[in-house]
Amino acid sequence: MILTRPICMDLSTGVLSGLGVEEVSRTISDLAGVFGDEQARLALDPTIVVYRVQSYLPAANGTEGGLFWGTTFLQPGLVGDEYFMTKGHFHAKRDRGEYYVTSSGEGALILMDEDRRTHFEPMRPGSVHYVPANTAHRVANTGASVLSFFACWPSDAGHDYETILHDGFSARLYCDNGRPKLVGAD
Repeated sequence: MILTRPICMDLSTGVLSGLGVEEVSRTISDLAGVFGDEQARLALDPTIVVYRVQSYLPAANGTEGGLFWGTTFLQPGLVGDEYFMTKGHFHAKRDRGEYYVTSSGEGALILMDEDRRTHFEPMRPGSVHYVPANTAHRVANTGASVLSFFACWPSDAGHDYETILHDGFSARLYCDNGRPKLVGAD
């Protein structure tokens, strides 16, 4: 039997606290190759934090039947005309799904299936999103304040960032006159 300790989560902000909560941040310098306009990315201060993720991982990574929990805090901003966004990934075990629940802010969950068909779902406080198996996913902040969302995913799902870094998504989400527009989608 694995003994875990409960953590706390502020439902209005998404902040996790307690023993075992881990945090990682991604800055402009960490996101080479993510945005379409690399020159615009390079022109920004490389120390700007684009997003940070708090995670609670009570099972060992790769454990079948376990679940992980986390909150992502995605800052508002643009790289050229493209919204600040997460790196995006498939799961290493492609047959694993995931849930996202928006706590605050406005954004877009960008989904791409293995046939490279891409669409997005608007995110707003209270919206619940299911990321199906075999689907790459990333989130863009389309609002003027921090976008925070909770995630729950299988502890054996893993992350395949390399496929997205190499091949990208088939469409990009741009700010077009203040509104999100997916360019290149089927």
